[in-house]
Amino acid sequence: MSTTSNSSAGLPTAVTLASIQAAARRIRPDIYLSPARHSSGLSELTGQQVFLKLDNLQRTGAFKERGALNRILTLTPAERSRGVIAASAGNHAQAVAFHATRRGLRARIVMPLMTPLVKVAATSGYGAEVVLHGADYDEACDEAIRQSHADGLTFLHPFDDDEVIAGQGTIGLELLEQIPSLEAVVVPIGGGGLIAGVACALKETNPAIRVLGVQTDRLPSMLRACEAGHPVTVPAEATIADGIAVRRAGQRTVPLVARYVDELVTVDEEEIASAILLLLEREKTLAEGAGAAALAALLRNKTSLNGSRTAVVIGGGNIDVTLLSKIIERGLVKDGRRTRVRIHLTDRPGALHQLTRIIADLRANIVQTAHDRAYYGVSLGDTVIDFTLETRGVQHIEEIAQALTAAGYRHERIE
Repeated sequence: MSTTSNSSAGLPTAVTLASIQAAARRIRPDIYLSPARHSSGLSELTGQQVFLKLDNLQRTGAFKERGALNRILTLTPAERSRGVIAASAGNHAQAVAFHATRRGLRARIVMPLMTPLVKVAATSGYGAEVVLHGADYDEACDEAIRQSHADGLTFLHPFDDDEVIAGQGTIGLELLEQIPSLEAVVVPIGGGGLIAGVACALKETNPAIRVLGVQTDRLPSMLRACEAGHPVTVPAEATIADGIAVRRAGQRTVPLVARYVDELVTVDEEEIASAILLLLEREKTLAEGAGAAALAALLRNKTSLNGSRTAVVIGGGNIDVTLLSKIIERGLVKDGRRTRVRIHLTDRPGALHQLTRIIADLRANIVQTAHDRAYYGVSLGDTVIDFTLETRGVQHIEEIAQALTAAGYRHERIE
């Protein structure tokens, strides 16, 4: 997607460079100035000069604090006295809970039923009342709006709100100060609040900076909205990038994205998972699915960038540890650093010892075994053993297979 003009005329929003600058002054005392760290390793892998804007280091683990705090600080006295309500898959929830309760405001958060437990627990821990409702964010949002009317609470939208967008846009102002000669910024997209604010801040300051947005291909709501010229609702899908799992982009964010954003691309689940693992292993940085989406696009050459000085927004790090363990496990398998092999052998004393000696001689580590005599169609007097092995790579796995064959063992790799 390309934009043709950076004029602000005709936008149904009050988001401007001035409003973003005002938000920066307003939230500065309470928001961490996250680093924009250069990565030599990622630069070599992607062909760009990569700088990681680490907003996963905010107090509640995500950039959402910026917009939530800016909105809370602009509430009227009457709105503050009634309390606030929000709908969120987790990061906006935690941001509202933390900054509202810290200021003595009543806070209620409606979260989808499938929200990761770590985000539910954190939101409750920050002092908010948590209500689990709906299969996805959109259903939770509808319920939060209903409760706001029923109970007189002020609804704080996670992205389709001028003050929220302006708060998120403060990342753009920081990038301009932190990275000399910045040429491009890659930003994850859910409902569009983050990229709308960042793009406005950057383009109104330096129109030559390219702004690229990345969505999960399971929920490309912003891409479809820009194609249609207005927000559209996409079918519900499960994704590991729950922080950007939004079925319908915002009324306010779509015009901003259409005007300021140069390119929109999508990434799939495996690409996001690989980016999470790479950040953890190479950069010692923990990112959730939504937080790693922008990097995934660069790693898979999904963008039109070529050797640019590029900031990648790592927007959040609130990932469920169970999901993280699965990502690590699958990543090790894909890299050939873990494998499972099924081996047939004679069921007699010493047979297992001889087999494990071959594996040990090849310097593979046995992580797990499953020994079975009754299944897999084995003959009487024979047995089958499944080994899970730590290995050094694909070539090492092939060496193990060759050694087992040479020793007369029938075996197959289990995918």
